Amino acid sequence: MATILDSLTLSRSSSLPSAAFSPIPPCLSSRPTSAMLPQYRGLKLRPVAATRFAASPASVSTIARRTGRVVCEAQDTAVEVSAITDAKWKSLVLESESPVLVEFWAPWCGPCRMIHPIIDELAKQYAGKLKCYKLNTDESPSVATQYGIRSIPTVIIFKNGEKKDTVIGAVPKSTLTTSIEKFL
Repeated sequence: MATILDSLTLSRSSSLPSAAFSPIPPCLSSRPTSAMLPQYRGLKLRPVAATRFAASPASVSTIARRTGRVVCEAQDTAVEVSAITDAKWKSLVLESESPVLVEFWAPWCGPCRMIHPIIDELAKQYAGKLKCYKLNTDESPSVATQYGIRSIPTVIIFKNGEKKDTVIGAVPKSTLTTSIEKFL
């Protein structure tokens, strides 16, 4: 089960009411907070706009005193490519009103691991226009058998519940983009 972190706010130790609440151990309190952040890859310190986060006029002064916050820059563009199973196949793929891209894969497949980041990029690129799913052929063999999947990775594009295009193997992003564009 994955947990999504919307934002994480760290106050500088000087703005806290006492050392008991300091996020920095006393032995390191002379070091700036941002000096400890490089160990967290993907996060960075960014200034906070006070009015953007204020819920009431009383909280503006508290928020305005903060000098920065740690944010994940990908939080606004994060699109998760969901796993799909035999049980949800009909409702999520065949009955979908928008085009659907399904990657048939297995955890032991090396080329599948190569194409996963490409599928993730495509899901972000076509968010709102195309739904993307991953189907593990080891866990959901009946759908894979129904569509004649004999080699993985195989990417199939569906529109109005019908199989429209198939791409087999670890192919470049441009190949998949060309196939997707035909059905949008």
